[in-house]
Amino acid sequence: MKPIAWLFKWLLKAAIFFTLFAFALNNQSDVTVRFFFGRQWTAPMVLVVLGAFAAGLVVGILGMVPRWWRQRHSKPLAQVLPDATIAGKPAKTVDDAYSDSAFHGI
Repeated sequence: MKPIAWLFKWLLKAAIFFTLFAFALNNQSDVTVRFFFGRQWTAPMVLVVLGAFAAGLVVGILGMVPRWWRQRHSKPLAQVLPDATIAGKPAKTVDDAYSDSAFHGI
């Protein structure tokens, strides 16, 4: 079963590659992108589409960075704090540890 899945995966990758390659070949005509204040940029359409796609990826990744940062720093706190009492003292909750940490206010 594994060789069939491996073959299917490579066929899917090849189909995606050739589809994008055909898209690039069919969109070689120049297009003018007009910015503010009379600025303009003339380039092949495929580069403009690729640039817009890359810009969208960058904006999406930058939008997710704060959430990833919070999850990365809050997960170790939840794993380190025990539920049991230590030396007769009740264990801190995650909220108490968060308010005592250096990341408070982020």
